[in-house]
Amino acid sequence: MKIVFLDAVSVGNTKFDSIEREGEFTAYGLSLKSEVKERIADAEVVITNKVYMGKEEIEAAKKLKLICVSATGYNNIDIAAAREAGVVVANAAGYSTNSVAQHVFAMILEIYTSLSKYDRAVKAGEWQNSKIFTMNCYPSFELYGKKIGIIGYGEIGKKVENIAKVFGMESIIAESRSSMKQTEGRVSFDTVLKEADIITIHTPLTPETKNMISYREFEIMKESAVIINTARGGIINEDALYDALIKNKIYGAATDVMEKEPPIEGSRLFSLNNIVVTPHTAWAATESRQKLIEIVAENIRKFKAGDKSMDLCQI
Repeated sequence: MKIVFLDAVSVGNTKFDSIEREGEFTAYGLSLKSEVKERIADAEVVITNKVYMGKEEIEAAKKLKLICVSATGYNNIDIAAAREAGVVVANAAGYSTNSVAQHVFAMILEIYTSLSKYDRAVKAGEWQNSKIFTMNCYPSFELYGKKIGIIGYGEIGKKVENIAKVFGMESIIAESRSSMKQTEGRVSFDTVLKEADIITIHTPLTPETKNMISYREFEIMKESAVIINTARGGIINEDALYDALIKNKIYGAATDVMEKEPPIEGSRLFSLNNIVVTPHTAWAATESRQKLIEIVAENIRKFKAGDKSMDLCQI
């Protein structure tokens, strides 16, 4: 079985032994759109993290049987085209739960404690010149007693809830915005926006969640609210986020994702001091990346054994 990984650099210095045992394995660091068709021409299995596999690419791979997405999100795959071609599509869920959840709290604590601001101030000599034993020039707040609103209650959302309990926070779980009924233990989408001190997003990017947080949503949030996005760029309207931050409609934000990645032309958001931005690294703890590879290998093993239960085309 010929297996091709189109963008292996995306998983860093991980070991591919488990995949290599499943067939003839070729890993390309990166693949440009112009290179994809040639590289997958004879492949039976294609592994991709972010390289797009559309109708054109799928039809060009005459032997293709399985697409393994080395990520949870699979918006880079044309599911309809794969279904039409009889190609199984499998993603990797659960590998980054711990990594993403801890990144959420790293972002929250950065905003709530002004940690890096104080670090820079000390290294610039400001503490040394202080007239008292401490510095109180940047704000800090306790997490205890705060409400954290969780939008997207899968594995990561549940892990965030568990960590929040340790800090003495109250979690409120958002019902799907389009839901006509309310699940026990959840509140409406707008209730989360209105009541939460911190809002954290853990939904996939779909046509329904595109620009889910936009101008209207920021208008009903608390002025003290903080919003965190470690899910996908495009879920938060970046122009609306900029407007909310520049006008102090909310206290702050943190994002690990952008609508365009990498943001080659930069972003107005980068000029603001009330937002924290990391380069899509929430998922990428060393342990998470290796676990991801093991899940991909397991999906290949299952497919070879005739198990297609992981096929996203059947959803």
